[in-house]
Amino acid sequence: MDDKWLPIGDYVKDFVDFLLNHFQWLFDIIAASIGWVSGIVESLLTSMPIWLLGGLLVGLAFWRVGKGFALFTLAAIAVLHGIGLWDQTVVTLSLVLASTVAALIAGIPLGIWAARSDRVEAVVRSLLDFMQTMPAFVYLIPAAMFFGLGRVPGMFATVIFAMPPVVRLTNLGIRQVRREMIEAGLAFGCTPTQLLFKVQIPNAMPSIMAGINQTIMMALSMVVIASMIGAGGLGDEVLRGIQRLDVGLGFEGGLGMVLLAIILDRITESFGRGRKAPRAEH
Repeated sequence: MDDKWLPIGDYVKDFVDFLLNHFQWLFDIIAASIGWVSGIVESLLTSMPIWLLGGLLVGLAFWRVGKGFALFTLAAIAVLHGIGLWDQTVVTLSLVLASTVAALIAGIPLGIWAARSDRVEAVVRSLLDFMQTMPAFVYLIPAAMFFGLGRVPGMFATVIFAMPPVVRLTNLGIRQVRREMIEAGLAFGCTPTQLLFKVQIPNAMPSIMAGINQTIMMALSMVVIASMIGAGGLGDEVLRGIQRLDVGLGFEGGLGMVLLAIILDRITESFGRGRKAPRAEH
């Protein structure tokens, strides 16, 4: 005897079927938009020779972090090229950047809205709790149903999975702006929009940048999982290693992800805490 008396899964399936039957045109538009954005980013990065893109990363590492990390970035690029994974790394980087930009476009305004309304914040907080506790693999199911297989559903799932940190930390940063600064802005005649862009957002920027950093890291982790539905990149190498029980292949793919994650993490983290000051010469 089946003791299941609350068939939530059936309700969800019926709802998804309803969306597919009545709003397929909308999903086609979303898929075309996502594919267009990701295609532009990937074409831009893959068209760069390794010396140009690698030089930009090394230069950015030197500018934002310092000489030691620039040397590490150079060594990481040499390792990725040496093990034959540079092209897959560029594809993964393009997916992460495109997904992060999409997550920020949706997430930062949502965080600002939540910071300006307690009711919105209560609803958004519950939604974010749901999004962050849901297993990452679950996001692949609706993404594949709505958009099929390939890069588009992988990017869609990545955006949904990676958005919560920037929403939370944007909301938190704006709410933590000191009351004295807000009162000073109002005393100088700031409108609500001017107060937001000239007082609240500049003072909340370290928190917002921390959210952007965490969004990039979550996007990078989800891109690996999204390789199961054809997202491509370094995740394909890890997936092939699992399928073939090839420890070496899986390790190389995982090493590529680790090196890319370290580079992106340290560079984006530096924007939140400011550029490293040069040491004084003696």
